[in-house]
Amino acid sequence: MAQEIILTAEGYEELKNELQQLKTVKRAELADKIKTARGFGDLSENSEYDEAKNEQAIVEARILTLEEQLKVVRVVDKDALDKDVINIGSTVKLLDLEFNEELEYRIVSSVEGSSAGNSLTDKSPVGEALMGHRVGETVEVHAPKGVFQLKILEIHN
Repeated sequence: MAQEIILTAEGYEELKNELQQLKTVKRAELADKIKTARGFGDLSENSEYDEAKNEQAIVEARILTLEEQLKVVRVVDKDALDKDVINIGSTVKLLDLEFNEELEYRIVSSVEGSSAGNSLTDKSPVGEALMGHRVGETVEVHAPKGVFQLKILEIHN
């Protein structure tokens, strides 16, 4: 059985929407693209056709991945979480002790990714170090560029 994937409600909706978009809109676009490319003649020398078929394979692989992920998703129940502890879905205000700089991040699942603005995944060095800690604690982060310390100033769940 696949490992459970923990997502925020927003992340879950994004994955569902992406899957729906790929299955409806993108598949139809690619079918049209392939049909048009077939009209260009000999398929053995037709780069447009090859490109469309490659894109179709990538989309179908993504659809399968999303379907498998959505089967094992558990959406974070914000009401059931300890409000004083950093969890997936928490927004945290931190103080970088080396540079005396305040930072703010939202912790998201690694499946959601950190493409949205100031977000960190729970599997990133900083996200992993912060998980389960409380306001006032100082955490040591072991990152590829070295070790640094962050003090947790605020947690919003």
